[in-house]
Amino acid sequence: PDLRLYVLDSALQPTAPGVPGEMYVAGAGLARGYLNRPALSAERFVADPYGPSGTRMYRSGDLARWTQDGEIEYLGRADHQVKIRGFRIELGEIETVLTTLPGVAQAAVIVRDDRLIAYLTGTPEIAAVRAELTKAVPDYMVPAAYVTLDTLPL
Repeated sequence: PDLRLYVLDSALQPTAPGVPGEMYVAGAGLARGYLNRPALSAERFVADPYGPSGTRMYRSGDLARWTQDGEIEYLGRADHQVKIRGFRIELGEIETVLTTLPGVAQAAVIVRDDRLIAYLTGTPEIAAVRAELTKAVPDYMVPAAYVTLDTLPL
């Protein structure tokens, strides 16, 4: 009862029923931010233009729309975030780290059968890539399989 849901467009204006927008959550029960992640907190916890002065709302990254009956219909994600075994993962974070590793020219990470699969170009040594990636990201973000390609399709 202490939370509010909004479906807003890119200008933070409410969408009409049937029009997709991003879902935002606001209210007294809202978290203050992500622990020890001020940049991510600033990106996701934004000023609430519809609440009392100084309050914030959470930008969920979920796409939704109001139905004519006043229900919210979930439409998917606005970003490349996925959920695997209860963990929310931004695939781009993994790809960014992979492209900093020796021998990796390009990287794309996908989800298949609830597992992360990394596609790599360049001349990567897969065992070394996996070992370095394990040092850089949490275990749940380390792909289960790696595929090397000559180039990644556009």
